[in-house]
Amino acid sequence: MKERKHYLYLNNNETNLVLRSLIELRNSLISEGRYPDCVNEIIEQIFNAPIKNV
Repeated sequence: MKERKHYLYLNNNETNLVLRSLIELRNSLISEGRYPDCVNEIIEQIFNAPIKNV
């Protein structure tokens, strides 16, 4: 079965809020001694996402 893709359209304020939250999650995982690899991938995807005017 083919997986469906989901798209989010965020404005600048929403993008900043999501990034800040993910960075806080990443820092808490590091302080607990857990691997933040999956969070790093999501942060990278958000940084590299194309900007599209809707």
